Amino acid sequence: MAGVIRRLDEAVVNRIAAGEVIQRPANAIKEMIENCLDAKSTSIQVVVKEGGLKFIQVQDNGCGIRKEDLDIVCERFTTSKLQKFEDLASISTYGFRGEALASISHVAHVTVTSKTADAKCAFRATYSDGKIKAPPKPCAGNQGTQITVEDLFYNVNTRRKALKNPNEEYAKILEVVSRYAIHNSGISFSVKKQGDTVSDVRTLSNASTVDNIRAIFGNAVSRELIEVGCEDANLAFKMKGYITNANYSVKKCIFLLFINHRLVESAAMRKAIETVYAAYLPKSTHPFLYLSLEIAPQNVDVNVHPTKHEVHFLHEDSILERVQQHVESKLLGSNSSRMYFTQTLLPGADCSSSEVVKSAANSSVVTKGSSDKVYAHQMVRTDSREQKLDAFLQPVNNPLSAGTTEVTAEVDAGPPKGAERPQDAEMEEVSDLVEMVDVQEDAVQPESGHLFPETVPSRKRPREDMDVELEKDDTRQDMTAACTPRRRIINLTSVLTLQEEISSQAHAKLQEMLHEHSFVGCVSPQWALAQYQTKLYLLNTTKLSQELFYQILIYDFANFGVLRLSEPAPLYELSMLALEDPESGWTEEDGPKEGLAEYIVEFLKKKTEMLKDYFSLEIDEEGNLTGLPLLIDNYVPPLEGLPMFILRLATEVNWDEEKECFESLSKELAMFYSIRKQYIIEETNPTNSQSEESESGSTTWKWTVEHVLYKAFRTHLLPPKHFAEDGNILQLANLPDLYKVFERC
Repeated sequence: MAGVIRRLDEAVVNRIAAGEVIQRPANAIKEMIENCLDAKSTSIQVVVKEGGLKFIQVQDNGCGIRKEDLDIVCERFTTSKLQKFEDLASISTYGFRGEALASISHVAHVTVTSKTADAKCAFRATYSDGKIKAPPKPCAGNQGTQITVEDLFYNVNTRRKALKNPNEEYAKILEVVSRYAIHNSGISFSVKKQGDTVSDVRTLSNASTVDNIRAIFGNAVSRELIEVGCEDANLAFKMKGYITNANYSVKKCIFLLFINHRLVESAAMRKAIETVYAAYLPKSTHPFLYLSLEIAPQNVDVNVHPTKHEVHFLHEDSILERVQQHVESKLLGSNSSRMYFTQTLLPGADCSSSEVVKSAANSSVVTKGSSDKVYAHQMVRTDSREQKLDAFLQPVNNPLSAGTTEVTAEVDAGPPKGAERPQDAEMEEVSDLVEMVDVQEDAVQPESGHLFPETVPSRKRPREDMDVELEKDDTRQDMTAACTPRRRIINLTSVLTLQEEISSQAHAKLQEMLHEHSFVGCVSPQWALAQYQTKLYLLNTTKLSQELFYQILIYDFANFGVLRLSEPAPLYELSMLALEDPESGWTEEDGPKEGLAEYIVEFLKKKTEMLKDYFSLEIDEEGNLTGLPLLIDNYVPPLEGLPMFILRLATEVNWDEEKECFESLSKELAMFYSIRKQYIIEETNPTNSQSEESESGSTTWKWTVEHVLYKAFRTHLLPPKHFAEDGNILQLANLPDLYKVFERC
């Protein structure tokens, strides 16, 4: 028997239509936000409860709804934006069908409160199934409209049960509002849960598009944005927006597409742009995209989907191709540099040898079938005890005198006659390459031909066995860092306090890393690469050497050899050179330079005895500098920094308090002795006449960094804890993570 065709009840028709337009709370909020934007609002506030299923409130400060229109505002096909069908061809508003509020009122309880600019008060009305329940009542209210939606889908149980996760619905609401907030940068948006004091999304009316992207998606996106924009008169379209460069990628594509200011989706557009990014981003990663297309209204069909999240437009393929070409040109232009963010070595990071890691040397003796197998991503293929041939080939010229200077140093880097220093398993020092020996004559010579430390302190660790534990006792060693015999024991309270401060701030794991590192190479005079176990580190040579020399000055206090200058250096001339340097900060208000230079000479001459006794800084009666302290073997400080050191010695050292004096004087000396980039001549595009000299100088400082400074870091440096946090020691990569990257590729 044939079925009977009946006319559906109007209520059933309206609920079916409402189910198509309002699929979830986010759709209802989208429709209401578009109404707010059509009303020229500058502030839109959204409050929800239980993901919008229990309560939604959208308030704006737009033009409002007239009292006369409140009666029919929730009926289907009532709108102020369209009068005849032909108007669709040039529609420029979001809404046009008059279905949004009607659809919501058929599946929820709706209350509308509105006030126009010329009305004396606001009016409130409640609606159900598209009909007003009672005449509008006057009430207090601000200009604009407030729409409250309660118990969404109360009469559609199936839909209500399908939307049972309030948190998921709230996330979709945030997503919708965020996208409209980014596109409408001149309008303030806020979204929060009912009862909360802080908004989860909040933008300001005076914020730019980039500011809104930063507020919603964070700095990681905003700092990598590229502005895009193009137009084509033939295709009658304009495009603008922001896309991320090749430095940014995420697992899921974030694509904000607006066509004629309407939030829509376009699978074809997404695919076209992601095809471009595939050449720049790692596999299975995606960009952030915000694009706004303005197409001639007559070329766009907006009436193809109940929720209007899809539109059709003419010349779609041509427009997609044009957008794709523009995005590709912008990406190509931004690909001249790539940014890599490094992770500082945190204090809690485990860099000890407790990890299941074995060196290549040890792993080779593992027998077949042993359960203690070392996997490729855990294998350390270097040994910090290995020697290099160039360690025996010390450059003939002074280690750091690559630049020209009037002051030259003549120094014996070797130990006193009859003394043999403890060797460091890395190399045998070659001291006869440097002639002109001059160590202080009053240095005590050992009675026997061999001198070894009785105990090994925490600053100087034995390197014969890689598994030796850190020594805990703080007994003084018998040799200084420069391998000269100690003359006396210093028991000054101030010095002992400074030594205690250094040891209390030491970072044990960083010390172990420096002790057992394998030097990779110099990046620049300031930075060098080193490997420890399966990790690669970038180390700040300048800061590490500065800390090393400061610690040597404190621990070997008053026990230094002397570096004799080949010609005495007049303090007056050094001071004048320093005052000529803009770095000195001299101004005319400070007085004539000659007077300041004379004052510096006289001031330092008064301190001659203390400087010579404690720091081996020798100044003769005529005011000439004749000697500098010998801090470590085979090392001469960059004498280009001597003038500034003399100036700072007189002006920056606290000479009034004993502890502060020793501390600040040691820090100034340490800064002078450290490797500093401005005093090293690198081999960047040398001329023919300079190439040979430049190459020699470069080889010299690199040799000094590797075989003198980093060798001293192994045994003498107690790295302070702040090195793990301030970027002086950075972990660039580690083997297990690199294997994961290659596995993904």
